[in-house]
Amino acid sequence: MHHFLLAAIGGALVGVAALILMGLNGRIAGVSGILSGSLTEAGGERWWRLLFVLGIAIGGAIPALLSPDFKPPIPDASTLMVIIGGLLVGIGTGLGSGCTSGHGICGISRMSPRSIVATCTFMAAGFICVYLLRHVFGG
Repeated sequence: MHHFLLAAIGGALVGVAALILMGLNGRIAGVSGILSGSLTEAGGERWWRLLFVLGIAIGGAIPALLSPDFKPPIPDASTLMVIIGGLLVGIGTGLGSGCTSGHGICGISRMSPRSIVATCTFMAAGFICVYLLRHVFGG
């Protein structure tokens, strides 16, 4: 199956999941908050969060199941750089009070000015980091 089609299916599933979560639970599908809550909340709050995170993992396996020649992307960086990048994303998520799913998908669709500014900020930071790593520091 073509990569664009797989990405389009994935994007549609993310949108449907966000819509279902908002409709049934009245919650924004901010993955960083859902993941954090799956570790800290108790009872029913914890269960729906764990199921949501499990659904993300299962969804990530779908392309491999649909396409026999699917090859997962391999980071073009050392393990240390991947760990540092993950930590920086986590810190940025905390500072920005959300992540791409909460601000970029749910917030922008609600026309939230805060989410629009947050999304523009982390997208710009990502563009700058890629430019610096690829073109200035010779990655």
